Amino acid sequence: MANRILYDSPVLTISINYIDDWLYLDWHGRLNDDDIMPGALKLLELLQQERCAKILNDNTHVSGLWADAAKWGSDVLFPQLHAAGCRYFSWVHSPERYSQLSAELAMQQTSSGITFMSFHDLPTAAAWLRRM
Repeated sequence: MANRILYDSPVLTISINYIDDWLYLDWHGRLNDDDIMPGALKLLELLQQERCAKILNDNTHVSGLWADAAKWGSDVLFPQLHAAGCRYFSWVHSPERYSQLSAELAMQQTSSGITFMSFHDLPTAAAWLRRM
C-alpha cells in the first residue's frame, strides 16, 4: 500500500492510501473506551480534511472490551463520518473475542447510512473496499 501517515499515537496510526483513496486505521494494544474516543475524533477531522469516502479499519492487533465506545460510535461518530463523506467502512476484526463483540455491537446498532463489512483478514477487507 502507498500510505502516508497522518496521525500516530500509542493506540492508533491513521494513514492515507492515495492509490486506493481511503484512510487506513491501524489500532493496536489493549483498548478501552478512553483510548478509542480521541482517536475516533481525530479520524473525523482527517476524513473532513482528506475527503475520502472509504475507511479501512484494522483491529488485527487489538484486544479488550470497549462496549461504551462502540455505542458512542454507532450513535454519534458514524453519523458524523457519514456527514463528512464516508460511505464504505471495511472492518478487520481482532482475533480476540471481546474486541470482536465490541466491533459487532458498533456496526449492528448504527443507522448512519455507511455500508459496513467485517472481515477476519486484511487482504480480503482491502479487496472488498477496492470494489466499492
